[in-house]
Amino acid sequence: MSPAGLRFAELTTAEARALAASPRATILIPVGSTEPHGPHLPLSTDVLISEEACRRAAETLRAAGTPCAMAPTVPYGVTDYAEGFAGAIGVPREALVAFLRAIVGRFLADGFAHACLVNNHLEPAHDEAVRASVAELDPRTASVACPLTRRWGRTLSAEFKSGACHAGRYETSLVLGAAPELVRASYTDLAALDVSLSAAILAGKRTFREIGMPDAYTGAPAEATAAEGGELYERLAAMVVTTVTEALG
Repeated sequence: MSPAGLRFAELTTAEARALAASPRATILIPVGSTEPHGPHLPLSTDVLISEEACRRAAETLRAAGTPCAMAPTVPYGVTDYAEGFAGAIGVPREALVAFLRAIVGRFLADGFAHACLVNNHLEPAHDEAVRASVAELDPRTASVACPLTRRWGRTLSAEFKSGACHAGRYETSLVLGAAPELVRASYTDLAALDVSLSAAILAGKRTFREIGMPDAYTGAPAEATAAEGGELYERLAAMVVTTVTEALG
């Protein structure tokens, strides 16, 4: 169970007003997607990862004296690479930019000192849209925490850095670490697939099937463990905490 007041949507209006009025008050906004993640992980995989990273980061920030809460998650994103798979419920780039910009603007207007978009859906067009939504704002008031940057990506696992990490060991470990009941037992029987998403994207490939991912996964899901997921969350949470702390100054 989350500590009292950690989830913004569970506050009353008076409690929300008091939180936003606190010095250095910060809102973390988890951003994910609804899209296929192999035959073994839920469509909400990116959502689960962002939420757990935010939860851990919020607890750390609060313990350090920064008033902080988690906003309701944004569960839809740009999912063009999953074209043709059931469950790929995406939105256009322009819609996502406008939606996120409006949400961040509303939190800032309510009095929050800082809003951080925490994104773990790593499709390039989606990442670009998330960043565009806050690009015109003062970086002291709005930021993006996402492991696609070299600074944070290099802190993660070898599979993540290889680019062969969609629903593979990296993401399967993360879901095992946050919601193991949602991981289908069949993950232990899945063969490893050494197809680098990052290399394929640079080569101009446009969909999972075109890349050579007929089951919407790459990497080695059978090697995943909950323990590795826990370690990865600590690094993702550190990414969020550092992003917020540096922005607030």
